[in-house]
Amino acid sequence: MAKKAASINGKPGGLTYAGSGVDIEAGDRFVASIGSLLRRTHGQRVIPNPGGFAGLLRLDYNEQLFKHNFKDPVLVACADGVGTKVHLAIEMGKHDTVGIDLVAMNVNDLIVQGGEPLLFLDYVAVNSVDQDVLHAIVTGVSEGCRAAGCALLGGETAEMNDLYKPGDYDLAGFSVGVVELKRAMDPARVEPGDMVLGLASSGVHSNGYSLVRSVIRHAKLELGKVYPELDPERTLGEVLLEPTRIYVQPIVRVQRQYKVKKVITGMAHITGGGLAGNLERALHEKVDAVIDRRAWDVPAVFRFLQARGAIDPDEMDRVFNMGVGYCLIVRPTFAAGVKRRLEKMGETVYELGTITKGRGRVKLKGHH
Repeated sequence: MAKKAASINGKPGGLTYAGSGVDIEAGDRFVASIGSLLRRTHGQRVIPNPGGFAGLLRLDYNEQLFKHNFKDPVLVACADGVGTKVHLAIEMGKHDTVGIDLVAMNVNDLIVQGGEPLLFLDYVAVNSVDQDVLHAIVTGVSEGCRAAGCALLGGETAEMNDLYKPGDYDLAGFSVGVVELKRAMDPARVEPGDMVLGLASSGVHSNGYSLVRSVIRHAKLELGKVYPELDPERTLGEVLLEPTRIYVQPIVRVQRQYKVKKVITGMAHITGGGLAGNLERALHEKVDAVIDRRAWDVPAVFRFLQARGAIDPDEMDRVFNMGVGYCLIVRPTFAAGVKRRLEKMGETVYELGTITKGRGRVKLKGHH
């Protein structure tokens, strides 16, 4: 712990930044240590800029240099965080997966618009610089960026000991991508008869963790304990820290395979608000999506949380993804082909339902 200053008149012994709890040198050492984690995500678009105050990335149309040649490129941008899932990471002392969550929550939103991510920036707020914790977090961010095919171009580490308790931190991320304007998603294209496909989630993803932590407290659950009805091999904490699935590569690749025909008429990333709340954002006011709950099996983690917390089924549907992390609305004649292509890329795909005439609502039918 830093000693208190002997005086404040600017002479030796006066107040210092380190004395107030901010260690500039430790922050500089951390930044210097993560260069390789950034570089492993860089492709030909990134322009080296050592010591720069911002990252540089090409956005031109040199067909020989890049795979794509945009005629009317539009930038797509979004920001998101991981929420209170970081509390579980802190309690478990496991920090290498929340960075993947951070990337996923951003890039999965970005691809809904039909775009593909180009770059990512992270913001980490901490009580004090802990090299090992920060390195683990950024390792996850780097891994997520590689999975999403985007460049980790830079970021910020903010040391704020008067705002965060010792050991606490928070994460935010920002992603920028590009979409050809004529291929950007437009709810007006959704028509009665279109099919709704769902991609399996990897678990709770990064929404609803305030409720998850409430269940843990009230049911007196232990993060380090194995609950056989949940998972016979992993602890509760390990199951809950399972990172959010990144859907970028399969979604981008499927869209590239249909360069002329617009076979995908809408998409949704299933986050806070659940399946109904997010899928409605892909609809216009003259159509409904009729979804059959029996079309997919709800993962054990949701049944476990619901039982231990005595949570109402409607509340579960509002808060969690319930096993479906991403939705596509597809022209009926192409639905089987799109499903087959996604399955070849390793996705579990459910035929959730159909689009009908309506009022812009999602109607959940049947029971799990």
